[in-house]
Amino acid sequence: TDRKKLHTAPVGQVFRLRPFHVLVATGGGYAGYRKYEDYKLEQLEKRGLEVPVKLASEWEVALYKSVPTRLLSRAWGRLNQVELPTWLRKPVYSLYIWTFGVNMKEAAVEDLHHYRNLSEFFRRKLKPQARPVCCVHSVISPSDGKILNFGQVKNCEVEQVKGVTYSLESFLGPRISTEEMHFSQAPPGNSFQQQLVTKEGNELYHCVIYLAPGDYHCFHSPTDWTVSHRRHFPGSLMSVNPGVARWIKELFCHNERVVLTGDWKHGFFSLTAVGATNVGSIRIYFDQDLHTNSPSYSKGSYNDFSFISNNNKEGIPMRKGEHLGEFNLGSTIVLIFEAPKDFKFNLKAGQKIRFGEALGSL
Repeated sequence: TDRKKLHTAPVGQVFRLRPFHVLVATGGGYAGYRKYEDYKLEQLEKRGLEVPVKLASEWEVALYKSVPTRLLSRAWGRLNQVELPTWLRKPVYSLYIWTFGVNMKEAAVEDLHHYRNLSEFFRRKLKPQARPVCCVHSVISPSDGKILNFGQVKNCEVEQVKGVTYSLESFLGPRISTEEMHFSQAPPGNSFQQQLVTKEGNELYHCVIYLAPGDYHCFHSPTDWTVSHRRHFPGSLMSVNPGVARWIKELFCHNERVVLTGDWKHGFFSLTAVGATNVGSIRIYFDQDLHTNSPSYSKGSYNDFSFISNNNKEGIPMRKGEHLGEFNLGSTIVLIFEAPKDFKFNLKAGQKIRFGEALGSL
């Protein structure tokens, strides 16, 4: 009866884990694991060895998509627009330059104090002579970046990296009506790929360019063409770096993207800007109605906009090398176009390329 009572809290209260802590621990551990896997793949590539294809399972994709990347990207966008004190700009930007290997000697303004916030620094312009546009080849690179894949489109499937594909129709969406295009449509009984090829003897080609955080973030017209239609797909904002592109099938079909379609001298031509984590903002200079990464959207939906109207029968003409749009940070550009069978790419998978350099020619 003289014993002192020992009051202890229930074990469940002592070791209570809040959902936020679980999310941080699980997400952080998984992100670290993925980074380690990406590092191993990079080492194999440097040795010239073939990288094995290991696709994510459905639960892994679902887990990744459950992370609020759209919300985080909007928060990152607002943070980027916060004006930095003058004394803090050089240390912050210098760290970024060192981390991602940015060449500031190419920038139109080299003085780091000029950039009021991170957003302005990301979207910095280049000196006019820094990126000469190739006049010899018919298609040039629309941006700086790394070539992930290129070649002919086969069986309505496109390779995002070697061995990992996505559906052409899922990526571009349903065929646009013939009233918005300058050329005739193939018979409806043909496959989606055959409907895009408008001239006999032509083939459909593709090229995927990954923009790293340290790259120049504007993109330009890859050739002389006319943009007649824009299709905006709201979606996830998963990372599109080569390691993830090799891991998640149809990654580009999951992510938010802006598809510009039209025609060039050989028929169908399209350029797609694919969003990614922290790159929810995709801007097309001539399209003021485009608003990406909005707070709410319907899964699987898309928004169409036609540049052909009663006042503008020709659409938006673009000259090779002309400014077309920009990302905030970095992402991916996908070109899908029609060309004669003798079209040849002047590329190697994995090579670095800069805006203005040749992609291919006839």
